[in-house]
Amino acid sequence: MSDKNLFYNRELSWLEFDKRCLSEAKDKNIPIFERIKFLSITASNLDEFFMVRIASLKDMKNAGYTKKDIAGMTPEEQLDELIPATKEFMKNQYQTYNRSLVPLLEANGLKIVRHYEDLTPEQSRYVDKLFERDIYPVLTPMAVDSSRPFPLVRNKSLNIGALIYDKKKDVTDIATVQVPSVLPRVIILPSERQGMTEIILLEEVIEKNLDKLFLSYDIVCAHPYRIMRNADFSIDEEETADLLKEIEKQLKQRQWGEVIRLEVEDTMDKKLLKELKKHLDVVDRVVYKINGPLDLTFLMKVNGLPGFDHLKYEKYVPQPAFSNGDYSNIFDKIKKHDRLLFHPYYEFTPVIEFIRQAAVDPNVLAIKQTLYRVSGNSPIIAALEQAAENGKQVTVLVELKARFDEENNIAWAKKLEKAGCHVIYGLVGLKTHSKIALVVRREEDGIKRYVHLGTGNYNDQTAKLYTDMGLLTCSDPIGEDATAVFNMLSGYSEPGKWNKLAVAPIWLKDKFLMLINREAENARQGKKARIIAKMNSLCDPKVMEALYDASAAGVKIDLIVRGICCIKAGVPGLSENISVRSIVGNFLEHSRIFYFYNDGFEDIYMGSADWMPRNLDKRVEITFPVEDPDLKKRIKDILKIQLADTLKAHIMQPDGSYEKQDLRGKVKLDSQMYFAEEARKRSAKPEDADAAISHDRVFIPIEAEESEH
Repeated sequence: MSDKNLFYNRELSWLEFDKRCLSEAKDKNIPIFERIKFLSITASNLDEFFMVRIASLKDMKNAGYTKKDIAGMTPEEQLDELIPATKEFMKNQYQTYNRSLVPLLEANGLKIVRHYEDLTPEQSRYVDKLFERDIYPVLTPMAVDSSRPFPLVRNKSLNIGALIYDKKKDVTDIATVQVPSVLPRVIILPSERQGMTEIILLEEVIEKNLDKLFLSYDIVCAHPYRIMRNADFSIDEEETADLLKEIEKQLKQRQWGEVIRLEVEDTMDKKLLKELKKHLDVVDRVVYKINGPLDLTFLMKVNGLPGFDHLKYEKYVPQPAFSNGDYSNIFDKIKKHDRLLFHPYYEFTPVIEFIRQAAVDPNVLAIKQTLYRVSGNSPIIAALEQAAENGKQVTVLVELKARFDEENNIAWAKKLEKAGCHVIYGLVGLKTHSKIALVVRREEDGIKRYVHLGTGNYNDQTAKLYTDMGLLTCSDPIGEDATAVFNMLSGYSEPGKWNKLAVAPIWLKDKFLMLINREAENARQGKKARIIAKMNSLCDPKVMEALYDASAAGVKIDLIVRGICCIKAGVPGLSENISVRSIVGNFLEHSRIFYFYNDGFEDIYMGSADWMPRNLDKRVEITFPVEDPDLKKRIKDILKIQLADTLKAHIMQPDGSYEKQDLRGKVKLDSQMYFAEEARKRSAKPEDADAAISHDRVFIPIEAEESEH
């Protein structure tokens, strides 16, 4: 397993994922406004990749770290491949934008005016007035000379760089102006063309009005630029007296980390570029010359422009999760049988109601919950505050180290503390990524524990965009385990054993390895063996080694991995029984589901953890079993549909690239659209909409498919 040829590099695998998102932007079968949304997503993804992954590799290189990854590459070797690969990727982004999307948008009634000179006289007058009234007062021109050093440029900010000539001193200096993020970047113009919406970007307007900011100078040239800084920070938690204050301090420093990417227009004046490189302390290698507007994330704002709904997918409305949308007396409903939740096809409301009703129920004694990422106006937070005010014992673990959500989580932690909740900031050295809520209720026959376990965050907004699953149960063994989890988080007490849950970082990896190895042993004994695993990322060496061993033993393994996947599929003698697919669609695939045939006694688990070292070794994660036969069948059906997806599934090729399937002779199936339509039909039926089995299903059960194995 030390052979570097057995694995793909993690970072290059991630870039393959962003290429799959870009392929959606290129797909002519997708509505144009959905395509620009995907292009925006690729840009946002790449920004975060640079701020965290490229930054981390640079830190390792600067520290002289030379240890090789599982693909046999040092940090420096990875950077040597990634820098040109990301430049080529950005070139493809802008070819897609310029050659395909911009002309198609104009053909469909939306013109992006690229240059100020292309404005009509009426539009010029409108923009000039807008500049004087709304833009000019917000701008701060920054000239650079011997008495005024080059300003600190904020991470991810868009700026205009200029060379300005001082007529009196006969000197050319550099100047910079930040494009204000407080103003809309997309400006809608008056249009004289019937049925045509025309827009121009804010930086174009500022660039052409720079002379109004530098009155004593001649503008020699002006071009936009954008920088990406190292946003990856580490904290010595053992030495930190107050974690909250230390993270607040680190967040401020994030804005001023080392510059790791400089984006400029490809037409930028050479002298101006030289000055920017000098002041920002960057070399040619990290300069990205771009043919088009910098920062394509503005396309998400374009996607939200009114009047173009006919060029998008119909907005999907999550369907009622319970019969007739009746979430009253939720504890009575959970007591009848476990409830499986499937977002965003069905509403997130049961989760909100679970906490909201607990907050006002006089029989509820305590609520305990972990929070990793929540929405800006979270109903979950409001319910927890109300519960504390009503005298409930409320304990909330708020993970302050959730990357790029640190600021939000600090604010929520302070708010909950003020309301009287007991707030935990997580464990030293570990992120708490598990998704669990426990309600302790006094009932006639004694204390009853109700538990919600999920694959996604307690975020009512992303629950409309991410595909996740959850379980509402009052199982006594799971209730006991849930209590043990919170005692571990708040009191550092490790339970001697678990009834049903598997918890990282101590027990979960061993559990997965046992389950995989059991399938391998069954295959060696001539028994049927099957593994289906769905997750976001797969790069844990021990798990991949076990999968290779299982494949060699004859286990058929189907992996549904949205993002990073370092395992190689279809290699003779190693992984010919492994297939890897990535589903990239209208919703972001986020659920983690693990199926093991187990000689006919099928095991199904769901949870918060991917098969990555960080999830299995460095985080508090929870994986839970689904044991109700009806719910198990429902999950098997869901996996079956995803494995049958022919429209949105990208299949890993032997060289590590991904391709969509040849549709000739195949049924066209978009699994996400299937689940959305199925949810609509189920909610329209008079039967109980939360019944676990769709009795008219015609698909073959998973285990029957392998009868000849």
